[in-house]
Amino acid sequence: MEIILLKELDKLGDKHEIVSVKPGFARNYLIPQGFALIANSSNKKRLDELKRIEIAKEAKLKGHYQEIANKLKGVILKVGAKAGTTGKIFGSVTNVQIAQLLKEEQGVEIERRKIVLSDDVKELGTYSVKLNLHPEVVTEVQFEVVQE
Repeated sequence: MEIILLKELDKLGDKHEIVSVKPGFARNYLIPQGFALIANSSNKKRLDELKRIEIAKEAKLKGHYQEIANKLKGVILKVGAKAGTTGKIFGSVTNVQIAQLLKEEQGVEIERRKIVLSDDVKELGTYSVKLNLHPEVVTEVQFEVVQE
C-alpha cells in the first residue's frame, strides 16, 4: 500500500515522501496516528499544496531562528554542578539543563532535542554545545561547568 508521510519517521522516510508499506501497518498505526495519508490521486494533488504551505512556514521560521542564533553569538552560560575534589561532577550536564539555562538567562526557548552535546560532560571546565535550530541555521554556544 502506498502512503504519503506527513511526518519524518525513522527507517521509513522523510516528510511528504510517498512510500510503500504493508496495509496493516498503514491502516492500524500510521493513518490513525496522523503520520500518513493514503496515496490516492486526490491526496497526491493535495501533496503539492502541503509542500507549498510547508515551504512558506519554513521560510518564516528560518528568519526567526536566524535572529535567535545572532542573539546567542558569544554567549557563555554558567552551569552549576556539585563536584568532588578532583573536578569530576556528580552526574552529568544534559541538554535539558542547557535548555533551562537558555530560557532563564537569555529568554530563548529551544526544544531540548535541538540541543546536541558532542560528548558526556562529567568534569568541571568549558564546553561547546551545538544548536540545530533549523536545517539551514546551526549555531554553537559555549558553557562553563562550575562548582556550586
